[in-house]
Amino acid sequence: MLKGYLVPHPPLIVNGVGDGTEIPQTRAAYNRIGAEVAEYNPDVAVIISPHSVLYADYFHISPGESAVGSFARFNCPQVKFDATYDSELAAKIAEFAEQNGISAGFLGEKDKTLDHGVMVPLNFIKCKTLLRVSLSGLPFIEQYRFGMCIKQAISALGRKAVIIASGDMSHKLGGQYGFSKYGVEHDKYVRECIEQSDTRRIFNIDSAVAENAAECGLRAIMIMCGAFDGLRVKSEVLHYEAPFGVGYLTASFTTDGETDSLLPLIISDKNDRIQDARDDEDAYVKLARTNVENYVKTGKTIVIPNDLPSEMLSANAGVFVSIKKNGNLRGCIGTIAPMCKNIAAEIIQNGVSACSKDPRFEPITRDELDDLTYSVDVLKESEPINDKSQLDVKKYGVIVTSGYKRGLLLPNLEGVDTIDEQVDIAMRKGGIKPTDSCKLERFEVVRHDGAV
Repeated sequence: MLKGYLVPHPPLIVNGVGDGTEIPQTRAAYNRIGAEVAEYNPDVAVIISPHSVLYADYFHISPGESAVGSFARFNCPQVKFDATYDSELAAKIAEFAEQNGISAGFLGEKDKTLDHGVMVPLNFIKCKTLLRVSLSGLPFIEQYRFGMCIKQAISALGRKAVIIASGDMSHKLGGQYGFSKYGVEHDKYVRECIEQSDTRRIFNIDSAVAENAAECGLRAIMIMCGAFDGLRVKSEVLHYEAPFGVGYLTASFTTDGETDSLLPLIISDKNDRIQDARDDEDAYVKLARTNVENYVKTGKTIVIPNDLPSEMLSANAGVFVSIKKNGNLRGCIGTIAPMCKNIAAEIIQNGVSACSKDPRFEPITRDELDDLTYSVDVLKESEPINDKSQLDVKKYGVIVTSGYKRGLLLPNLEGVDTIDEQVDIAMRKGGIKPTDSCKLERFEVVRHDGAV
């Protein structure tokens, strides 16, 4: 049997950092967890922390025999922790990860001290040994698969383990990080999944919602779920609150018997969403996709089909082609004014640039194609405006010009909720400083969206 817990990590809840009275209900939930873990008496606590070493494409496992840490960065150096690592379990997880083609290991730990994502749980949860692992920026499914490696290693060594997913929910609930509707949506969705013991549904969360919620616990939950793969799990929300504009969710996960692996179902859900999106593609999105797929496979663009809508063949306009992978941007290139003979040719040209020439990303590879979704924005002619009051982030995109520098941002983008944010991002994209004098233009687009 495995036990697991989702816990927040506000340093204020640790005596000495706080005065012992802050967030009392979250503290009560933590005390309950500490008592349950003490009764369970595990050999090792596997703590998944978003504040350990973090890589976009690699799961970090803390190496060595032990580690120490303090709350010095929170002005309390006297509050200290030390832990003995289960190095044998760490090595076994790395071994299973390699066998399963998952990028994980011990590389790149410049700071070996314990982070607060580990120390806050350790204030309440006592265990003989510790294993600290981090998240990665890899797709949600890969978090689950890495968790499966943790389960395999625990089983192979016969460890009695407790899995701790350390992470806060949304940081955008009205505190110092601001407010976003996506924060409320994210926290509500995750709570409902846990209340219903439906961990599979967690993987269907809109990645744009998660990103714009500014959360730090979702991937930790997914890794923990992977550690429970093939086990029947009952989950319970112990408490949720957001007193400082950050969501603090505590929950327990208990296993009781075996069941089928969730991994095939999670993969099937993802593939179904992508296929549904492709079934709904219009001619603009289908042209962008088929051209990118052909270019990545052959290095050549497709011939413009003859059966396209007449406006794609007769009209010309600036076009942006956006490509996403697992909900995250994978490439986006466009033209403000038309450069080609018609819209179809513009889509083909900019699709090639988006998949192979966006300087923010490596060129798209053949094995990624099945995971990609596309959108096409056709720009209407821009018009100069006098000031920001004439903008509307949902209706208008913005072009900011300062001398030879020019930055553009499309309208109605996830996470861009205010005019100031829109203009600021456009200026940064154009390399324009806040002190530079600049001119503003606005434009409308027709969006053809094939995203999941």
